[in-house]
Amino acid sequence: MQWLVQGCRSGDSLVFYYSGHGSQQRDPTGDEVDGYDERLCPMDFETKGMIIDDEINATIVKPIPHGVKLHAIIDACHSGTMLDLSFLCRMHRNGRYKWEDHNPPMGHFKGTNGGEVICFSGCDDHQSSADTTVISYAFTLLIFMSTVKFLCTHLTKLELR
Repeated sequence: MQWLVQGCRSGDSLVFYYSGHGSQQRDPTGDEVDGYDERLCPMDFETKGMIIDDEINATIVKPIPHGVKLHAIIDACHSGTMLDLSFLCRMHRNGRYKWEDHNPPMGHFKGTNGGEVICFSGCDDHQSSADTTVISYAFTLLIFMSTVKFLCTHLTKLELR
């Protein structure tokens, strides 16, 4: 994952996409509000291990400098706080939303080095993909198509200048 953020500078826009298995484990360090670390289960997890949210945060969130944007799309079970960001925006079906502070009580810093990070996740931390509604099954396709449309629009505007 380090290659994604290596050498990034102001004006860069990065995308991290993961679609696969996710799980949870008890948090041994006390830096999780819910008491659990979320983790990605890549194809080689049986030999290389799983990737916990603390590692993801340290590798692709904390290094993001001022002026850089990272958009993460995580389609996995237990993916609500997979990037271990400081705040979570909980969206409701009626269009209302609520920001939740996910900074740990002991003050462990989970932010960036000045950049902006946004994560779209397919499940809440306590959910598996099977727990979500039928609408959520199209999550990956919807987010992917929206991202492509957004990028194509901006690329076209940049090319016209």
